Amino acid sequence: SLGVRDIHADHAASHIGKAQGIVTCLRATPYHSTRQKVFLPMDICMLHGVSQEDFIRGKQEKNVRDVIYDIGSQAHIHLEHVR
Repeated sequence: SLGVRDIHADHAASHIGKAQGIVTCLRATPYHSTRQKVFLPMDICMLHGVSQEDFIRGKQEKNVRDVIYDIGSQAHIHLEHVR
């Protein structure tokens, strides 16, 4: 948007955008759960034995927190790539 034409800047911006998207999805999870919707990756949920119902019911057990941690870790990885 500033006229910067640099492949490295584009690559960094891409990773920042991915990290921001992941964090936004995580932050919106309680809101969407109250509306009976879950937009989290089901492969990670299944890896921890968590169902969509667990989020909709607002469970906060360790396996639910582990799902959030794993997804948040992906955002952190993107930020590390930027650095």
